[in-house]
Amino acid sequence: MTILLNLLLAVQILSALAMIGVILVQHGKGADMGAAFGSGASGSLFGASGSANFLSRSTAVLATVFFGCTLALAYFGNAKPVAAPSGSVLEAPAAPVVPGTPSQIPGTAAPGVAAPASPAAPATGAVPIPAPAKPSDSVPAR
Repeated sequence: MTILLNLLLAVQILSALAMIGVILVQHGKGADMGAAFGSGASGSLFGASGSANFLSRSTAVLATVFFGCTLALAYFGNAKPVAAPSGSVLEAPAAPVVPGTPSQIPGTAAPGVAAPASPAAPATGAVPIPAPAKPSDSVPAR
């Protein structure tokens, strides 16, 4: 399956690069005006109008290959493996809580486990925050 996906990806990349090249080589609509008045385009490799037909057909073929590879990659990319369990994760049974194991949530304890005690003394180097002053201390008496 991996070889098929890699092969499809390589074909898609090569067709995209070839399509970019073919599109950039094509002439615009205004370039045909000069060929109608004999600007020397009739002596080209593909003839007077052969270049436009060949390049437009090549673009259509490359676009079809690119689109087909894109659809195949999308189909195989979303294909589920055979051994994958079906159903929702929410429908799965919950893991049992074993007494004596610590809780995963800070500040809570599992059933049967004592909660950790809070520290009685501040940590080393910690300075206690002073109590706020009373409003009557900051207002001068009249």
